[in-house]
Amino acid sequence: MKKKLSVLLAVVLLVAAALAGCSGGGGGNDVEDEDVIKIGSVSPTTGPVATFGQSVLDATKLAFEEINAKGGVLGGKKLLLLNEDNQSKGEETGAAFRKLIEQEKVVAILGSVTTGDSLIGAPIAQEAKIPMLTPTSTAPAVTEVGDYIFRACFLDNYQSEAMATFAVEELNAKTAAIIKQSDSDYSVGLAEFFAKTFEAAGGKIVAEESYLESDIDFSAILTNVKAAKPDVIFLPAYYDTVGPIMQQARAAGIEAKFLGVDGMDSSELFSLAQGAEEGAYFSNHYSPAADVELVQHFLKAYEEKYGKTPDALAALAYDAAYIMAQAIDEAGSTEPQAIRDALANISYTGVSGNVTFDENRNPVKPIWVNVIKDGKYEVAKVVEP
Repeated sequence: MKKKLSVLLAVVLLVAAALAGCSGGGGGNDVEDEDVIKIGSVSPTTGPVATFGQSVLDATKLAFEEINAKGGVLGGKKLLLLNEDNQSKGEETGAAFRKLIEQEKVVAILGSVTTGDSLIGAPIAQEAKIPMLTPTSTAPAVTEVGDYIFRACFLDNYQSEAMATFAVEELNAKTAAIIKQSDSDYSVGLAEFFAKTFEAAGGKIVAEESYLESDIDFSAILTNVKAAKPDVIFLPAYYDTVGPIMQQARAAGIEAKFLGVDGMDSSELFSLAQGAEEGAYFSNHYSPAADVELVQHFLKAYEEKYGKTPDALAALAYDAAYIMAQAIDEAGSTEPQAIRDALANISYTGVSGNVTFDENRNPVKPIWVNVIKDGKYEVAKVVEP
């Protein structure tokens, strides 16, 4: 008899627990699954590009908090961000994507941050038919993986071509020198696109010099550049090498205008260039100096939450989060294919401008050309698509 009562009591307790979960008590996983929409994120918060990943993650969190505070999506469902720190390592990246898709059952993924990581994750998302929107991976190969893969940032060739045209049309440049990092696909590709467009516009490349990431003394290549007397010098690289090159170029008496790309966008550029950055132009995904309500709201909200000015990576991640939320709302569903179809047809206005996607799921959006004056960015030109 006691055994029968024990069995009966166990059954009653199990039923009660199940009913409590269904009624919303206790905050169990079943309740959370009904009330929230899981969105995955693969942003490295440790490892060699941790600052990039943290910037992306911080901005995504901010966007989701704002969206949820306004009522969420699909009539009241909240967005739940699940981030995996892939440390920007290949094996960790693959594991992160599989965990989010197979275990967490996310309906979409924001990420990854770098092109290399996105090229590892994209095939996994594509095979599972889970829409993936990378905020910041700029290489063309990423979206070529398949029809479930999107990006929020413009392509490398797009910004190089824009800067070459800007140099000719706005700065009246006739000649240009290119100083590229030969062990960086990013830098080499940008240099190639710039040279092609600059010459097609009637300009002439009078010097093209190369260096390695490990180099710290650029005097030899700068001697060649100085002898070529270019009107502009194109520096397609990140701030950590661009800054010292600028400083050493000015110290060598080179007076040509500097042109750069989105990799220049860092507050650390100023200490590295030591004033040589004054008057430099560079393409970027947005400008904190833009007199646009959305931009100023983003700046204020980000600075209040994190105590610093958001960089372009943060702006792209913020826009990507809002784009994904809008796609879910417009899909009227959390079904991945419906979200994918909504993304393909979206029209979004955000911090980086008006965004739609072309047939290859790359954004059609403006480029912001910034100029550095008195230690701050100013908008030199907005290049519309």
